[in-house]
Amino acid sequence: MNGPLIPLGRPRPERADAVRNRELLLATVREMLADGGACSVTMDALAERAGLGKGTVFRRFGTRAGIFRALLDADDRAFQEQVLYGPPPLGPGAPALDRIVAYGQARIAFLLDHHSVARAALDRNQPVPAGPASITRVHLRVLLGQAEADLPDLDSLAVQLTGALEGPLLLFLAMPETDKPVSSTEGRPLADSWSVLIHRLLSAPPDRETG
Repeated sequence: MNGPLIPLGRPRPERADAVRNRELLLATVREMLADGGACSVTMDALAERAGLGKGTVFRRFGTRAGIFRALLDADDRAFQEQVLYGPPPLGPGAPALDRIVAYGQARIAFLLDHHSVARAALDRNQPVPAGPASITRVHLRVLLGQAEADLPDLDSLAVQLTGALEGPLLLFLAMPETDKPVSSTEGRPLADSWSVLIHRLLSAPPDRETG
């Protein structure tokens, strides 16, 4: 069947008390991360600190990894809002080349800033989720099409660039577990390398005075 998917109806709206509980739990997780890092976040500790029953936490997140997936998803949605509606060059309104560079550098900063949360979000019994990577692939594919460069097979190229961009996350997931934040100085070489890669790919010299 190749026809368009037809929605069967709007999803049921979330109850107001469920929305409040979710926001309270996510805010509490952020506080716990700031105070004691990812290792301090457990189902029991979260329920106690939020003043909610442990059953509520289980129903909302399912597992400890689910807590961090929900937090990562919330932050990733905020990141996407900047890409879709924020000021250029990350948001609309800049040339495609500038937007690709800006997206890559912002995405690298996001991944490095969230590396401990992303690691904690992995359920070792489940496949590694590829949601954010697929979002990156689609966005890069659109921008490559707008760049008006003589490039072959934009779909494959977008996949390759996505691997180059999202790959640093895998490096940090493989590191010994630590909640130590990654400084902007430590992340700068990756951001600079992305700029060089994109400028050379699109046949324009990188502006070494920017960033």
